[in-house]
Amino acid sequence: MSSTLAMPTATIQGTSACASGPAAASAPAAPGREYRGVPRVLSIAGSDPSGGAGIQADLKSIAAHGGYGMAAITALTAQNTRGVRGVYVPPANFLTQQLDALSDDISIDAVKIGMLGDAGVIEAVHAWLEKVRPAVVVLDPVMVATSGDRLLQESAEAALRGLLPMAHLITPNLAELAMLVGGDVQQTWEGALEQGRNLSAATGATVLVKGGHLAGSECPDALVSTAGMLSREVVVVPGQRVETLNSHGTGCSLSAAMATVQARVGDWEAALREVKPWLAGALEASETLEVGAGNGPVHHFHHLPAVRGEGSFAAQLWADAAKDLEDIYALDFIQGLASGSLPEKEFAYYLAQDAIYLNGYSRVLARTSALAPTEGEQLFWARSAAQCLEVESELHRSWLSTRTVEPQLGPVTKSYVDHLTAASASGSYAVLAAAVLPCFWLYAEVGATLHARFVAAGEPAGHPYAEWLRTYADEDFAGATRTAVAIVDGAGRSASAGDRDAMVAAFRQSCRLEVDFFDAPRLHS
Repeated sequence: MSSTLAMPTATIQGTSACASGPAAASAPAAPGREYRGVPRVLSIAGSDPSGGAGIQADLKSIAAHGGYGMAAITALTAQNTRGVRGVYVPPANFLTQQLDALSDDISIDAVKIGMLGDAGVIEAVHAWLEKVRPAVVVLDPVMVATSGDRLLQESAEAALRGLLPMAHLITPNLAELAMLVGGDVQQTWEGALEQGRNLSAATGATVLVKGGHLAGSECPDALVSTAGMLSREVVVVPGQRVETLNSHGTGCSLSAAMATVQARVGDWEAALREVKPWLAGALEASETLEVGAGNGPVHHFHHLPAVRGEGSFAAQLWADAAKDLEDIYALDFIQGLASGSLPEKEFAYYLAQDAIYLNGYSRVLARTSALAPTEGEQLFWARSAAQCLEVESELHRSWLSTRTVEPQLGPVTKSYVDHLTAASASGSYAVLAAAVLPCFWLYAEVGATLHARFVAAGEPAGHPYAEWLRTYADEDFAGATRTAVAIVDGAGRSASAGDRDAMVAAFRQSCRLEVDFFDAPRLHS
């Protein structure tokens, strides 16, 4: 982020300025347990030795979304990308031992439930859930694999239906949805939504209806709740189908990601709007894995800096930002901030310009919210705008009120705000979102690097900017950044070629201004 919105302040409950919107919402916590920022997520599921589905996919999804993954194994399978060859279900009492060992020692923020195998296993999970009552429970009713293999004994279906009301979110595929409501597999989106309503009404849970198995180029998903758990009964998140044979484990990956993000953001719609673009990118990048000769796995870590390739719009933007990040790290301001040798007058100028920038940036974010096509994105940008004003106010109450600094608008600050204002005047939501993204993305990257250096140095006593550097580790801001990246990535994938070019240009200009903003204190002095 730019030095402004991104500016962290230890006095605002440990969050940074951009840590707003759904990703900064209070995460749910189990009674008597404190939520600590990194969701501790337990997967209760079967094992896939090929690594594409089950426990293995769940742990990758949890890690990809910033969670700490744990696993209790319900079944062992002999399978590969071509299909399932065998299933062994260990005794249910051993599963109970696994679950009790975990919950007796570790606070669990979210639970994802996948393959259960037989009635005894389901009953063991049911009893444990009643005892522990996790704050977030996502149940993926694994009954039929993508390959068509049946993964749940018919005799266990009744027990599974009894488990459904223990879940907060149920994520069946269309075949499983039909089995759970006792109907035919739907061939239309409207029919699938109706079955989702029926399942929600019967269980009291929110149901994620997935359109991946429908015909056509569209691939929508929808959250359905008849119990008033959402802002409206049906929340549809549109999407485009990704043409690939590599869909092994998509259901597992999606449900585990939803559990992790929900534990962090506390909002199902915001979670889906973050997870869906990520999964689309994982499908798009799956070809690079070259795993197996059949239905291969998705690329869970396609979005990380070390593995970003040519598979997504966000990857292109990140590649464009590489030179600017290199330039930022080389600046005297950044080196001095990390070491503690930065003159206070330069830091004070930086903060003063930060406060001015935040005021203008908040108005730009409010405009982004007004242009956003969905309620979830509107709320995200609006909360980000509000957080900017809170940080600006806190700057004036703390640092700036006790120091003599020049309140005038600096030339770099003016250039940056003018650039963003021009992007907002274009009327293009996609271009504006791309323009504001570096203030999240670059700042989060720089902040994480500076904090890591500070910790590696042993957090030296007497460091004048110690509290400042500690705030860079804030997970709320990291989560907000992931949401912003996902929004821009989705907008870029659905934009026309001309709009994508304009998005890239706006993003590049903001990145360059980020460099200038960090260097402005040196030029001013």
